[in-house]
Amino acid sequence: MYGLLKGLTVVEGAAFIAGPSCGLHLAQMGATVIRFDQVGGGPDSARWPIGPKGQSLYWEGLNKGKKSLAIDLGRPEGRELAQRVATSGDGLFVTNFPVQGFLSYEKLSALRVDLVCLRVMGWADGTPAVDYTVNASVGMPYLTGHPDDPRPVNHVLPAWDLLAGAYGAFALLAAERERQASGKGREVRLALSDLAAATMGNLGNVAEVTLSGQDRPRSGNNLFGAFGRDFATADGERVMLVAITPRQWTGLIKALGLGEAVADLEARLGVDFAADEGTRFVHRTEVDALVASAIAERPLAKCAELFEATGVTWSIYRTLAEALEREPRLFAHNPIYGEATHGGGDSYPTPRAAARIPGEDLGEPFAAPRIGQHSDEVLSDLLGLSSGEIGELHDAGIVA
Repeated sequence: MYGLLKGLTVVEGAAFIAGPSCGLHLAQMGATVIRFDQVGGGPDSARWPIGPKGQSLYWEGLNKGKKSLAIDLGRPEGRELAQRVATSGDGLFVTNFPVQGFLSYEKLSALRVDLVCLRVMGWADGTPAVDYTVNASVGMPYLTGHPDDPRPVNHVLPAWDLLAGAYGAFALLAAERERQASGKGREVRLALSDLAAATMGNLGNVAEVTLSGQDRPRSGNNLFGAFGRDFATADGERVMLVAITPRQWTGLIKALGLGEAVADLEARLGVDFAADEGTRFVHRTEVDALVASAIAERPLAKCAELFEATGVTWSIYRTLAEALEREPRLFAHNPIYGEATHGGGDSYPTPRAAARIPGEDLGEPFAAPRIGQHSDEVLSDLLGLSSGEIGELHDAGIVA
């Protein structure tokens, strides 16, 4: 991909989303990322979705462009080898293994004093957790959903995991930058629980509940604090409309010919919807009714014509299958996508780095390795083992 981190080697001993996505971001910016897996695959090596040959498309997606070393981590010799790998190269290690154990910072830093380790955790106190259990604890499922249904709504998107991967890459590079000046290694612990708690504070949610003394009520598909919701067109399509800024709001009202009706509503309520986005939310029942009626009178094609003419912020609701077919900006004509053949044997559209750097070539998309595909290469290049030593590890079943 890009070469911004060219020459930097990062070792990854992690499973699931947060740690592997951290390594993926680093690899797509040019770092050499070497991950070690359990012989035969770790706990995430068979997670759904599954491809036609039985391969985990989930695992392939998160481990593109990495070199894979397969070690029997259940044996003392395998764990010792993993420790050597984790502390080799540039001394940068990403893991979600427990704080205590054979990959503890205490044990690893004894082998390399300037090691920088990013450790992704569930709860900061070491209690096991995953994205979905942290999300349940932090209150998000009770903010999501319709007001007339008291059940919590779980999120399909593992937001805290994905945020941890991106934040983790930033934190690792920040610690590495400081090490260049001080020579000091360190462990950075990143707990999903802390990330979720901090985010709720950063977005004002904690302050809102603290100062009001009550939880925010659910608002269904309405965008909280502004105008935004799904509406049905005359031909049964659904569109998402958002108007946060005054310009977005006035463009929407112009597109739908609602100027007079909105002015009458403002006069009756004593508000100015263009000046105060919050009033659009407070009076959403009346505002939504006007917009819903106007949308329902027009087919999608007419709505699209009007929206584009006035710069409305909108989108059509699609399934992923529909988006692959009908949204070329996202997939078919998106330069971040290309075709790659992965370790499982199948070829399919594969994303490059999400960031675009003008004037820089995106290169070919990375393919995911087979588990253990680079075992011999890593042992030779990273640890300097001879072919005889590598052969002995294979014969003993310590690597594969």
